[in-house]
Amino acid sequence: MKLRPSLFLALGTVMVASTPAWAHSEAGVPGGLLSGFLHPLSGLDHMVAMVSVGLWGAMLGAPAIWVLPIAFPLVMALGGVLGVLGVPVPPPELMIALSAVVLGLAVACAARAPLWVAGIIVASFAIFHGYAHGQELPESSNALAYGVGFVVATGLLHAVGISAGLLTRYRSGAFAIRLVGAGVAVLGVFFLRNALVS
Repeated sequence: MKLRPSLFLALGTVMVASTPAWAHSEAGVPGGLLSGFLHPLSGLDHMVAMVSVGLWGAMLGAPAIWVLPIAFPLVMALGGVLGVLGVPVPPPELMIALSAVVLGLAVACAARAPLWVAGIIVASFAIFHGYAHGQELPESSNALAYGVGFVVATGLLHAVGISAGLLTRYRSGAFAIRLVGAGVAVLGVFFLRNALVS
């Protein structure tokens, strides 16, 4: 039986969009590793932007397929420290929404940016994603465990994007991925509107 690229895309979308069920939600680890891990998975704005980083990296090919998804969590961790310290930055929710628009458009348009340009775009948005995680760090938490949790979850979301992005090797897969990018950009506009009115 020959598996179609669209089947892999559909399965990946379901896995990313599904919410985990926990019998003992975060029991014994308030604000620790599990809390940090679940935080990026709790907001659709974070999820679609992080998956888009993996998609765009896969579309650009080597070395971007690895550089972008590695740069994002590293810079995001720095943003998390800034959030914990309360260093003033432009409104994080606005920048996170803008990241979904820009990264979604990059995927939708199959933008062939040079690696250094793509790296600057991804790293710039990573600061604000990390800042939001750090700002929302529970006071009772273990900051290191929480940080490791959100960096690992981010890496996994990038991996989902990379895996789906590999479908661009097929004509129908490339079209489907570009449609996903367009959907992310539309969602980003919705997030942006909400951030502006709130």
